Amino acid sequence: MITLKNVTLRRSAKVLLEGASVTLNPGEKVGLVGRNGAGKSSLFALFNGNLHEDVGEYYIPSQWRMGQVAQDMPETSQSATDFVVEGDTTLLAAQQEVTASEATDDYDRMAHAYMALQDAGAHDAPARAQALILGLGFKTTELSNPVNSFSGGWRMRLQLARALMCPSDLLLLDEPTNHLDLDALVWLEAWLKRYEGTMIVISHDREFLDAVTSVTLHIDAAKLVRYGGNYSKFEDMRAEQMALQQTAFSKQQDKIAHLQKFIARFKAKASKAKQAQSRVKALDRMEKIAPLLSEADFTFEFKEPANLPNPMLSMQGVSFGYPAPDGAPAGTPPTVIVHKVSRSVLAGQRIGILGANGQGKSTLVKTVARALQPIGGDVTEGKGLNIGYFAQQELDVLRLADTPLEHMIKLVKDLTALGKIAGQATREQDLRSFLGNFNFSGDMVKQAVGSMSGGEKARLVLCMIVWQRPNLLLLDEPTNHLDLATREALSMALNEFEGTVMLVSHDRALLRAVCDEFWMVSRGGVAPFDGDLDDYQRYLLDEAKRQREATKEASAAPKADAKPAAPAPEAQAVPAPAAQPAAQALSSSSKPNSKVPGARALQRQLDELDTRMAALQFESTTLEARLCTALPPLELAELGKRLKVVGAELQALEEQWLNLSEALTA
Repeated sequence: MITLKNVTLRRSAKVLLEGASVTLNPGEKVGLVGRNGAGKSSLFALFNGNLHEDVGEYYIPSQWRMGQVAQDMPETSQSATDFVVEGDTTLLAAQQEVTASEATDDYDRMAHAYMALQDAGAHDAPARAQALILGLGFKTTELSNPVNSFSGGWRMRLQLARALMCPSDLLLLDEPTNHLDLDALVWLEAWLKRYEGTMIVISHDREFLDAVTSVTLHIDAAKLVRYGGNYSKFEDMRAEQMALQQTAFSKQQDKIAHLQKFIARFKAKASKAKQAQSRVKALDRMEKIAPLLSEADFTFEFKEPANLPNPMLSMQGVSFGYPAPDGAPAGTPPTVIVHKVSRSVLAGQRIGILGANGQGKSTLVKTVARALQPIGGDVTEGKGLNIGYFAQQELDVLRLADTPLEHMIKLVKDLTALGKIAGQATREQDLRSFLGNFNFSGDMVKQAVGSMSGGEKARLVLCMIVWQRPNLLLLDEPTNHLDLATREALSMALNEFEGTVMLVSHDRALLRAVCDEFWMVSRGGVAPFDGDLDDYQRYLLDEAKRQREATKEASAAPKADAKPAAPAPEAQAVPAPAAQPAAQALSSSSKPNSKVPGARALQRQLDELDTRMAALQFESTTLEARLCTALPPLELAELGKRLKVVGAELQALEEQWLNLSEALTA
């Protein structure tokens, strides 16, 4: 178990924890919560050994293996699969020992090395890694892509997959949901529920914490308090505790006032001096109950829009996508992601946009926000439409070298030039006051944005949006860097907003609180989703189950002997066929379409590969069984070498099978 006994933690002169004591038992799933700056990341640094306690005792079992998500952005030309496989530190050490033993003539060492490699799950490591990668939203066609070819958010998903790949007794996760969309989040929750080790997670996603944790550690005012229960139960218990503390404080203040009144009245009278003195001593001995200092809640509101056109906008046959890249040959067609959408957005609507990653949610929002031009069709905007756009990446709208005040001044100048100032105060002092409403006060208004935290940048974007008095809000993952208090403030502000909201978010609590209808972007189109978020989550899990069953039916190679080092993925929730494994598409028909040229030839090649893979799988199983028996060292070494050759050939054939399957699906 993990124990802290009277631990004090400092960062420079700031005391983050003082006299903290807590015990975490093996297998517990713990949510670590507290306001930004309370010391959550510093406590993580204590757990992983990067920080040591200043006072007190900290103990963690020395034999425990630790898994955590690396925060650095990976820069490597390795394939996604190989990068994640290397996260299995036990397997990596076994592979290194095999290489070292093969350079010697020590057959005993070679035999033990091959047995350790087999025990580490070398035969199914690529399959386990690919299951993690696919579960986090990647496509089958991207499994062999170089890590460097992915954007920053996708590379951080690979870092998460790498951490899950590592066999561990303690798993540390710091904001694991930040770069995930809703379908990947559902999959991750299912995976973590199956994880058998101890887990400590920092997250600002209320529903995620409720789903995966059973213990809550709260850091507040340099104190660490353990609550039995998930985040919602923690809130209930803390509210009750705060109410009791406030009641006890009020009663004590009444008693103190009574004692002080007696002392003041009778301390000068000789007949009462003894009683007065005893009350002075009683006051000195009294253990004072601290007053209830409530956390400084952040609140804001959207101003009433100057007008509300209805409809806000109308789309007729609109196709969304990206133009041909600069430098592309003349005549290169644009990339179309969503085709021929005909829908209207009405005043007062609250629309949640759902869909698997890569289906075009952000592309749709960017086009409505005028950040992208439609590829085709007509978008007709209502008279007086005023859009407030929160981009998924704050850097799309922020300049790192400028200060918050400079951002506001430039915003005023730009809108003045466009004639879109609608009665807002524009003096510098007025802008400073407005920034103060969003906790940008004092010197912070002159601080460069590049030096600010993600939460502060998000608050600045919200501040700029609110000042513009929009009547249509387009929010693309607005909660990525917001703490729970700020998310609650955003939810309340959106509920009071009188205009229209279009929201893309993986925060289900925000979607439930704000949206009363949903659009689903899938299969290259946009359609209403008939149901709520619970229906959508069931749809994702059902879709994933169907994919797994289809994959099993399409693959002739048995996988029953696979020995995962981590829980099997519960679901790869991807509703659109474009992102599904090819095997699923193949399963819809047991025979290729004879009318498609080349289909029969591809199917014949697939059948041949299936036969060869089945034979290799049988040989691999036989070799594994023999390695578990008592054999001479020389024979064990030869069996290990053969198993390595079989495994390499099997992996190559599996990749070839995937490529042929994709071709046949196309």
